[in-house]
Amino acid sequence: MNVIVAEDGRVRWDPLDEKIVTLLVADSRRSFAELGAEVGLSASAVKRRVDRLRADGVITAFTVRLDPAALGWTVEGYVELYCRPSTPPAAIRRACAGLAEVVDASTVSGDADALVRILAADMRHFEQVLEQIGAEGFVERTKSVLVLSPLIRRPPPTMH
Repeated sequence: MNVIVAEDGRVRWDPLDEKIVTLLVADSRRSFAELGAEVGLSASAVKRRVDRLRADGVITAFTVRLDPAALGWTVEGYVELYCRPSTPPAAIRRACAGLAEVVDASTVSGDADALVRILAADMRHFEQVLEQIGAEGFVERTKSVLVLSPLIRRPPPTMH
C-alpha cells in the first residue's frame, strides 16, 4: 500500500509504513531484517517500502541526533529578529545560512519577523553570533532568550 496525501494535504499512512517510519525515527541504523521482524514483513519487503517512501519524498534523509553539549555547545538561545519593512525571507535565510551556529531559522507570525535558534560554546560566543546577526542591514533589532533546561526534544510525530 502507499502513503496517500489527501486533498487537505495530510498524509494518510498505511499502518505498516507508519510503523516502519516510527522505528526508523527512533533508530535509523536498524537493518531491514530488524525492521521486518518488528512489523511482520521480510527484509526485502521492508526495503521496497523504505525505497518507495524515499521516492515519494516522505523519507528525505537518514541522520543521527547529536548531543550539542557533548560537542561543546553549552549555550542555546532563541533570537527574535525584527526586520526593516519589506525584508524578503530569502535575505534572512542567506544571512543565517552563513552562520554555523544558527541551527534553525524560520519566519514567524506575531511582532517578530523571524525566529532563530543558536548554539554557542559559551556566552561570549553567543554574543558574537548575536552581534553578527544584528549587523545585517535589514535587522532593526533583536530580542533573545536563553534556554535554561530543554524539557522535550523529539522528532515530529508520524501521524496527525
